[in-house]
Amino acid sequence: MSIDLKQLKYFLAVAEEKSFSRAAERLHISQPPLSQQIMKLEAELGVRLFARTTRTFELTAAGKALMTEAADILARMRMTIDTIRQIDRGEVGRLRVGIVGSAMWGPIPGMLEEFQTKFPQVTWTLHESSPTSQYDALRAKQIDVGFWREPRLDEEELKRDNLRQELCFRENVCVAVNARHPLAQRGAIELTEIADEPMLTLTLDKSAAEPRYLIDCCVKAGFQPSIFQEATEPQTLLAMVGAGLGVALMPETTSRIGWPGVTFLQIKSNPPSANLYICYAALDDAPVVRAFLNILHPPAPVEDRGVSPEGTVA
Repeated sequence: MSIDLKQLKYFLAVAEEKSFSRAAERLHISQPPLSQQIMKLEAELGVRLFARTTRTFELTAAGKALMTEAADILARMRMTIDTIRQIDRGEVGRLRVGIVGSAMWGPIPGMLEEFQTKFPQVTWTLHESSPTSQYDALRAKQIDVGFWREPRLDEEELKRDNLRQELCFRENVCVAVNARHPLAQRGAIELTEIADEPMLTLTLDKSAAEPRYLIDCCVKAGFQPSIFQEATEPQTLLAMVGAGLGVALMPETTSRIGWPGVTFLQIKSNPPSANLYICYAALDDAPVVRAFLNILHPPAPVEDRGVSPEGTVA
């Protein structure tokens, strides 16, 4: 048996209009091919769908039953097509976002709010972790995108693991000092002016690329910082700065939040970068990820030339 959706669509039009001529006009086709499709449908089913006389045009009992079923089938198919198109546009699904804690002080919350507004049917979750943990999670497909700061990862390593990294937001590093510190009145300083200050930093283990990068920037500026304490969370560093225990190098967006007892100073010459990057699977064209990336880089508008072919469910 070979029955297609076009035949059901044609049958339903005839059944609703109770006229082949009106149904043909509604479907924008001529009457002979419409009659042929109905006859083919009856032959496939082995039943008569219409009781035709010179004066009457009525559905048979089988025709009435098929009318109900056909309407239901076509409605469910339209819903299925709508769902598939929503999935393809990234409007339905799940997005798992890896992130470093300091990124939430910048533009990321606004980006997530925009994504939530445009794609309310997408469920998204945040997974706060180090860049190394995010990288491993991306490779294992445990998260869909990851956000971290400088330094930029090696392109060959990314290519080997089928990952792509893009610059999201440019940002510099600033110096967080205690509000009572003599430097706090300056507004902007040279990086070398904290050479003799106790340095507070995120944990300097082998996987901590960002804090080690900042230490290297200090060395390139001409001094070896004296590490006083390490911490796993940036807010812990700021709490220690507020207590007068030392200074810390932080992304400039950190200054948007009022931290008790902390003043943020710009770096005058060659400030280290705190640029934020996004990383995702290079070969996985996941619609939800594509929709998320379009929030970052909105595509140029294109003319819609789509045409629904005759006989399809639109």
